Amino acid sequence: MFVTDDIEYVGVNDKTIDLFEGQYVVPNGMAYNSYVILDRKTAVMDTVDARFASEWLGNVSRVLSGKSPDYLIVQHMEPDHSANVVEFMNTYPNATIVSSLKAFNMMKNFFDTDFADRRIVVGEGDTLSLGAHNLTFVTAPMVHWPEVIVTYDSKDKVLFSADGFGKFGALDTDEDWACEARRYYIGIVGKYGAQVQTLLKKAAALDISIICPLHGPVLSENLGYYINLYDIWSSYSVESEGIMIAYTSVYGHTAKAVEFLADKLRADGCPKVVVTDLARDDMAEAVEDAFRYGKLVLATTTYNAEIFPFMREFINNLTERNYQNRTVAFIENGSWAPMAAKVMKEMFANSKNLTFAENVVHIKSALNDESKEQIIKLAEELRGSKSK
Repeated sequence: MFVTDDIEYVGVNDKTIDLFEGQYVVPNGMAYNSYVILDRKTAVMDTVDARFASEWLGNVSRVLSGKSPDYLIVQHMEPDHSANVVEFMNTYPNATIVSSLKAFNMMKNFFDTDFADRRIVVGEGDTLSLGAHNLTFVTAPMVHWPEVIVTYDSKDKVLFSADGFGKFGALDTDEDWACEARRYYIGIVGKYGAQVQTLLKKAAALDISIICPLHGPVLSENLGYYINLYDIWSSYSVESEGIMIAYTSVYGHTAKAVEFLADKLRADGCPKVVVTDLARDDMAEAVEDAFRYGKLVLATTTYNAEIFPFMREFINNLTERNYQNRTVAFIENGSWAPMAAKVMKEMFANSKNLTFAENVVHIKSALNDESKEQIIKLAEELRGSKSK
């Protein structure tokens, strides 16, 4: 697959993987992207997962057509992109690795060598000429590892964006980009919004026509759409007006309360109400939705003088990703010594710019007229408040 006349795709599709990074369900697999820039000198951009070494090296050999590559540019040392560095250097002993100093330090850890005699260390603003293609390196620390660089090719106006603008799913999958890119971003990069904002500001100074990420499709049309979504996600802004209700329920009573609230909100004309059972639904998708919408209702039981484990896991996932700029409401259920609302609110103690709903719903075992009235008041408050 040609990206431009001089840049060819040599990555692979992984249709066998079930969990990416050991935790994210990927029903449509993953793509591990790699590219070859053909010029007077030739550069290969990154490698792929270890399980696809033979396929990837075959793709590289086919594109090179007997030539030897001059450079292997390593933008990111996560093993799904760097696992085949040694295999590549053994196959092409005259090649030179181009990467950041921190990446070479990581190579020492991974491979017991930092290729001291076959390397070029690059940093912010450094350049490498291949002939007609002049590459400029831009540091992107903590997007989402500290050694990351991205690479800009001024000839074809291509940004090789490392894990930025990536998504779940193999390249032969026909699916909406934003859904799986959002889940990928929030889950994997979401903690580092400030660092992504810094990189977006650097990218704004470049004339970019094509974005080549390390996962997902090459982006070459309507780039403003993708960049705008990344700006929203990385600034923790509200992407879509709506209310998410995330709950756990032991014997169904909390679930009935959630259903009552959702029905009330919909009847009152709320444009989008998303309900998630944290014990059964995919946790990564639940986290994605919490960041997508401006209002979040958390409903759970007091459990062991604490809260139900799936709710604790969910809130931990939010806070460790810097959840902010949202309205949060609580529904608690407790037959005796209810603690859930207090515990949930305390878990957000270090979160920035959250508004907590004034109306807290207290259920004593099962819904009654009093708790139903509390839910009605909460629905009115949520309907009337504006997303931050």
